[in-house]
Amino acid sequence: MVRKYAARICPECDGRLRTDGTETICEDCGLVLAEDAIDRGPEWRSFDDDTDPRRTGAPLTRSRHDRGLSTKIGYGSGSDSTYSSRVTGRKRRQIARLRREHNRAQISSKAERNQVYGFTEIRRVNALLSLPESAREQACALFKSAQSEGLFQGRSLEGFAAAAIYATCRTRSNPRTIDEITAVARASTDELTTAYDALNRELGLPTGPIDPTQYLPRYASKLGLDTAVERRAREHLTALLQDGVIGGRNPSGVAAACLYKAAGERDAWPTITQADAAEVANVAPVTIRSTVTTIKER
Repeated sequence: MVRKYAARICPECDGRLRTDGTETICEDCGLVLAEDAIDRGPEWRSFDDDTDPRRTGAPLTRSRHDRGLSTKIGYGSGSDSTYSSRVTGRKRRQIARLRREHNRAQISSKAERNQVYGFTEIRRVNALLSLPESAREQACALFKSAQSEGLFQGRSLEGFAAAAIYATCRTRSNPRTIDEITAVARASTDELTTAYDALNRELGLPTGPIDPTQYLPRYASKLGLDTAVERRAREHLTALLQDGVIGGRNPSGVAAACLYKAAGERDAWPTITQADAAEVANVAPVTIRSTVTTIKER
């Protein structure tokens, strides 16, 4: 709280007061009498000279069917609030009916209802997989594009929500396996693959073969391996890719097998079992052994 000291005299030692930044202090004893840390500048900063830097509301987002432009009739808070004290009886019931009808009017068609459901599922899965917000925005845009092309007919919305996230991860080089997505999504593996095939076929997604090296940092972190092991595993994986001997194999299993092989090459490095490597990649231990045999044969 800011107070005015007309005499500019310290009430403790009768010293002289001065204002330093946001504080009023005594020059003799150092007593802080007042502070004002309120930022009196604009709430928004504009980097464009043609934009008025006033409050303009929340930014637009593709993760909502209305781009975040809808309004909402709020509620009063507390027994002594303005809403509770001034709106009573008949007026309160009228506002409750208006609020209910307003919420219903926000979704005007079945297409919008499908978008609300799909976007909600995408936001939920995106949060459980710890993906960035930009991935969520891109997945929602892909989901809407699939709806515009009429790909939903005969297929599940949950499958397209999961497929949109999987396709986004593929295009952004942020690898997530199908099993990882279906573990938290409401879609089965068949529903995801069917929806993804439709997206890839009809929309022409810019997805290529999965690079196994993209799995190395995440798997090394889960297995508790240091950067030296990860670096050695990357050397094994690069050599396998150059020789072209892992075509058709599960890239997730190949990455885990290279980590397993690299971890056992130095006594000072922490070792892992084939079962641990297979579990983190969600593959069978025989997949790990097969890739390790290929590395040894080189």
